[in-house]
Amino acid sequence: MKDFQYYKLLSEQYPTIESVSGAIVGMTATLSLPKGTEYYFSDLHGEHQAFIHLLRSGSGVIRDKIEALFAHSILESDRAELAGLIYYPDAMLAYKRRTCTRFAEWSELSIGRLVLVCRDVSAKYTRSRVHKAMDQNYSFLIDELLQTDDTDPDKRRYFQELIATVVKAGVSDPLITALCHLIQQMTVDHLHIIGDIFDRGPRADMIIDELMKYHDVDIQWGNHDINWMGAMSGNRVCLFNVLKIAISYNSFDVLEDGYGINLRPLSMFAAETYQDDPCERFQPHVLDENKYDPVDPLLAAKMHKAVAIILFKLEGQLIQRHPEYGMGDRLLLDKVNFEKGTVMVNGTEYPMLDTRFPTINPANPYELTEAEENLVENTLASFRHSARLRRHIDYIYSHGGMYKVSNNNLLYHGCIPMTPDGNFDTLELNHGHFSGKALLDHLDSRVRQAYYTSDSSSVDLMWYLWCGAKSPLFGKDRMTTFERCFIADKSLHSEPRNPYYQCYEDPAQCRKILAEFGLDPDYSHIVNGHVPVKNGENPVKAGGRLFVIDGGISKAYQSKTGIAGYTLIFNSHNIELAEHRPFQPADDTHPMAQMDSTVHVVERMPSRRTVGDTDAGNGFREKIADLEALLALYREGMLGERFQ
Repeated sequence: MKDFQYYKLLSEQYPTIESVSGAIVGMTATLSLPKGTEYYFSDLHGEHQAFIHLLRSGSGVIRDKIEALFAHSILESDRAELAGLIYYPDAMLAYKRRTCTRFAEWSELSIGRLVLVCRDVSAKYTRSRVHKAMDQNYSFLIDELLQTDDTDPDKRRYFQELIATVVKAGVSDPLITALCHLIQQMTVDHLHIIGDIFDRGPRADMIIDELMKYHDVDIQWGNHDINWMGAMSGNRVCLFNVLKIAISYNSFDVLEDGYGINLRPLSMFAAETYQDDPCERFQPHVLDENKYDPVDPLLAAKMHKAVAIILFKLEGQLIQRHPEYGMGDRLLLDKVNFEKGTVMVNGTEYPMLDTRFPTINPANPYELTEAEENLVENTLASFRHSARLRRHIDYIYSHGGMYKVSNNNLLYHGCIPMTPDGNFDTLELNHGHFSGKALLDHLDSRVRQAYYTSDSSSVDLMWYLWCGAKSPLFGKDRMTTFERCFIADKSLHSEPRNPYYQCYEDPAQCRKILAEFGLDPDYSHIVNGHVPVKNGENPVKAGGRLFVIDGGISKAYQSKTGIAGYTLIFNSHNIELAEHRPFQPADDTHPMAQMDSTVHVVERMPSRRTVGDTDAGNGFREKIADLEALLALYREGMLGERFQ
């Protein structure tokens, strides 16, 4: 028996035999319910509109539910409209108020249909669980509508009168909105984000806002997330990586409007320092136009170059501080011949595509000028003082980790570093030698130390996780940013992948990885992101043991992938892979945004999975055992009941 003091504390929550017995009955019954549906997303890269659409639509599952319920009773156009209402209730209600001449009748009909959809998606949950997810302002109405048996004539009249009265009272709009939000919540029981929320796309901040609304979310950190986390931890190299990527993809809105980062000092410095420089190598990629903070393209290019030069200097300083990283080959500024306009790489001299470097001292190329040093410190202060960004990084830390084991699945963003012969590779740091699971556990601890203790060695390590050869988040031999900026020879632009990306095609190697993390290889899977699945490539690897779900939700990758992302869906019957077409925002011809999805079953469960088959089920069984022990203490008189 556990320590008696534990049961005294437990008795405060369950003070009587009746309360203990009721909890045991409820938890035992819950074990037999179907497991909730888990959704796995990866590499969101700031594509807030597409991601939010996928969440609200259940990656196409809600439309499938509507088809199953109404395919033979209402028109296809009405089914599409019902789906749009569930995804975007405010926009659809405003549209129908403008265009529908019989709006009250439409509202009554819509409420009835929404109730049917809500019953269907919430059927696998306890009444208590559903009630907690409701808008409490309308919980009585929703509860009555969901629980009323409208097959009985009397109950049907009651059901219809409830809806009619709601419409007459003028509260149909908020009730419809509450029902739509409840359907969204009940469709997605648990969210797994397999890394890379940030960068490239326009508004990563809005993605995190949306995640924070959901009740059950975990995040496996990606290398782009680590950049932002490192910057908030005080890593100046990570900060200028963040700025370089944001500016190079024209993402000024997320910096200035999203997080209130003051970029005026940078723009003034860049305009003055590179005033006569066209900065042709630093023109931004414009995938999305800025809505709130448009920046002149030439000024953006100057800002990009200013950030890049400072970044290469800061990288050099950090590499020199940490010879144990083994990244000396990335020290390239000191290999530049500024008189000839060439650079020596791997013993070969190459002409530089840009030779204007007014802030570089050839005698000490990694030294910041006084103006650059002031700019770095001011920008870091602005970044770290952003209250909204601080909340978001806090959330990513509290809900995240290097990996997660969940319901017999192993989730991580990048890779488990491996050698060409298929063994786990070893990363040697001043703290020791680490490989396999021990490597990820150690790095998880160091990432937390960087943020919560400001340990300088751990803060520096955040940058290594971004681009180090044995970083499980990066998974490549080197990052060739310098070569891409300044050298035309594309052979120097390649970034060879870690041998893991050959090994993960082999079922035996995936079984070895699963066993390393304590999972049964016969029943477990790896869910992986980071590397976009190219057009025509199968995202299911190693005979079904591993899923790569980076399908290109980012516009930057869609030409390579041919699609706009994947969602892996694990419900009580199947593991399914939803394949998405590019997101189409609402416009004058389409009042509702669209993102077509095709769902494929990739593995069927031998029998329907219940809560008892999940990690939550194991937790329930432990709690039941504790409650049974508490019940025995009550009945034996070892503890006295407390009645109100």
